[in-house]
Amino acid sequence: MLDLIIKNGTIVDGTGAEPVAADVGIQDGVIVAIGQITQPAKRVIDATGLHVMPGFVDIHTHYDGQASWDETFSPSIYHGVTTVVMGNCGVGFAPVRPGEQARLIDLMEGVEEIPGSVLSEGLRWNWNTFAEYGQALDTMPHSLNFMTLVPHDSLRLYVMGDRAERGEAATADDLTQMQALLKEALLAGGVGLAIGSTETHRTSKGHSTPAFEVSTTELNALASTLTDLPYRVIQAVSDFASPRGAPEAEKARFDAEYQKLEDMAHIAGKPLSVTWMDRVNARSQATWLSEASKASAAKGITVRLQAAPRGVGVLSGLDTTLCLLQAFPSYAEVAHLDAAARAAKLREPELRARILTESPMRLSVAGSSIPPLVDYVISNLDTVSGLFFPMKEINGNIDYEPHPSTSLLYQAKTRGVSVREVMFDYLSEGDGTNLIYFPIFNYLTGSLDGVRSMLLHPNVLFSLGDAGAHVGTICDASTTTTMLAHWAVQRTRGETLPLPYVVNLLTQRNAQHMGLTDRGAIKIGQVADINIINLAKLALPLPKVVRDLPAGGRRVLQKSSGYVATLVAGEAVVENGEITKARPGRWLKGATT
Repeated sequence: MLDLIIKNGTIVDGTGAEPVAADVGIQDGVIVAIGQITQPAKRVIDATGLHVMPGFVDIHTHYDGQASWDETFSPSIYHGVTTVVMGNCGVGFAPVRPGEQARLIDLMEGVEEIPGSVLSEGLRWNWNTFAEYGQALDTMPHSLNFMTLVPHDSLRLYVMGDRAERGEAATADDLTQMQALLKEALLAGGVGLAIGSTETHRTSKGHSTPAFEVSTTELNALASTLTDLPYRVIQAVSDFASPRGAPEAEKARFDAEYQKLEDMAHIAGKPLSVTWMDRVNARSQATWLSEASKASAAKGITVRLQAAPRGVGVLSGLDTTLCLLQAFPSYAEVAHLDAAARAAKLREPELRARILTESPMRLSVAGSSIPPLVDYVISNLDTVSGLFFPMKEINGNIDYEPHPSTSLLYQAKTRGVSVREVMFDYLSEGDGTNLIYFPIFNYLTGSLDGVRSMLLHPNVLFSLGDAGAHVGTICDASTTTTMLAHWAVQRTRGETLPLPYVVNLLTQRNAQHMGLTDRGAIKIGQVADINIINLAKLALPLPKVVRDLPAGGRRVLQKSSGYVATLVAGEAVVENGEITKARPGRWLKGATT
């Protein structure tokens, strides 16, 4: 007798093959039969009219802290994800020296916008080494599987301490120690090395990250540690030396920074993945990175590009971390109130009039992790607000490809008033829960046509949801649902993508990149990480601000509809939108052979 049969579904198997009608039989957490199954089973799920596909593999998350207090990996669990990869961008919580945990909290708070108070209360710190970290998480029940990269910043801080925080160059002895720690972590189960070099990543005190702009000697030494190991990966985020001068100089800086990363992949003999976005202040870089990745492939070097399926940006409201009104001095009078009370006060004519006429204060000051981009945005509302969109549900679903005519700038021009006035009135409506969607990257033309081209790139990886991070400004863990719903079914402002291709990006392609050979496809012998989905009902409702983190911490939470069931190793961890008590998730270690 089988444990479970999924009957009469339409299988999209994750390989890119066309959908087929078939049953799926599961025994001991593994797919054992596909076709017309007549055997009895302990449980049968009727999937008539539904699509059956592998569980989604999210390769870019920051659950490094949350995994130690949250069994469910919320909100990813609501969006079809069955495996998450942590440790991205070079930041994480292992290894750590006793008594120096605050360094890593400060770093994570600044880089990934996870409040230090949340991390201080939630993290258990029952580890020092990377192996102990993985084991500590693995002994705790979890709904989903997790993998973890080894973060470069953590290695640097462990070995160099204060010198790392000051950005000093590593000595030969430092490098030897970092290499030993990295090898130890990789042999313990780490799936690769994560590095970060971007000016936008700063500590909570506003300082550069410890591994920002380190030497090629250090990068190559770390890469060489991977050379003789079984399959591993390198993950990198870089702004490729942001523009500071003439276009020719910018291209030269890009080429130099890319060469560093390509050299790492070449030395390691392992795949490298790089964050890929159409950035407002460096538009040419998206094209250069596309071309460079193809050129690397022609040389036999694997450089893959992590791309998001929608605009990458922030949500702003009265109760989010970034409130666009906070730069105006009089706003401080009501900032301590809850959102509803604040909205009511803001509607008072005298306060409204003051805020609408005040000059904004600078927020990106010494000791602040707020990037200069925020000050630029607030000081240039009349131009930037063409990308400010009121977040609205239509039939229970949000359109992440809003038309430019719905922007606050368009509304201001239509009404003949200032953008600040339109923004103020919208944010202060009702109970103060209105949100502005601001897609800073990937949406500069007012559509997702450019994103579609990125998703069709031969070296692309679906990614960049940053699940678990930026908790007060985004909820891009839902990008898996956007990927499936928008690109395969719902898009109206341009071409869609074939369903089998979309599912492949969400499943097998990411699984294979991470070295997972036993999941990512609906095949006999594969682990039964499976989604059962009603594509016609797949939708994303409005995100909501909740306070369910440790220490009463705030986050933006977005659920979904249309997921009938999500299975991990054959056990339902979600059914009809509700998380079950099943906890079959495991620490998936890097390959041993």
